Amino acid sequence: MQLLVVGAGEMGRWFARHSGADAVAFADRDPEVAREAADETADATTVPLDTDERFEVVCVAVPMTAVPDVISEYASKATEAVVDVSGEMRDSVAALSTHADGRERASFHPLFSASNAPGNLPVVVDSGGPTVDAIREALSAAGNRVFETTPEEHDRAMETVQAKAHTAVLAYALAAEEVDPRFQTNLSEPLDELVDRIAGNTPEVYAEIQERFEGGDSVAEAARALSEADRESFLDLYEEAGR
Repeated sequence: MQLLVVGAGEMGRWFARHSGADAVAFADRDPEVAREAADETADATTVPLDTDERFEVVCVAVPMTAVPDVISEYASKATEAVVDVSGEMRDSVAALSTHADGRERASFHPLFSASNAPGNLPVVVDSGGPTVDAIREALSAAGNRVFETTPEEHDRAMETVQAKAHTAVLAYALAAEEVDPRFQTNLSEPLDELVDRIAGNTPEVYAEIQERFEGGDSVAEAARALSEADRESFLDLYEEAGR
């Protein structure tokens, strides 16, 4: 399988390594990033963004907001399948359906960073076939739990596991004060570890998630309700949280 990866960042490189491709080409707006990706990937080269070459598979691995435009531009360079690993499904699948007609189409979302792979890997198969099946098998063979979903189910889940979760952890980080480590509890210490995990990543990624998925406001409302509750109201909210 000949694969073109548009976007030579962390997840584009991860997909190239585990997709089962026999030959990989990277294209990126930063040619040096593409060269670095090719250097660390077996049987890989680089091509310019305006390449006229065609490949069996095109994988779009760019920020969520750029996915529809990139799919529109590069879908015609695929002879068999177009896929993405962007992190959202509604706009990605719609763009695949519009611009990759006549080709196999799938949207994958690795729910992990490349350094923490393997992990859970939801996929929306908009138009299946042997090429997408082979990619799924290769990703499963790499230890990932690949499971099918719908754009609606996926994006609704992301409101909780990403937008709400990130809001809760970052809000704690903003509100917390530095304390002697000896005062840490079995709840506060894991929270600090979660803060470190988020703070060490790329902030633009989290900004895109907060912009794309609703949920942050509900976390703020819940925190306000807890902080303003009297004793009886707090007990009710505590019991509700346990359910």
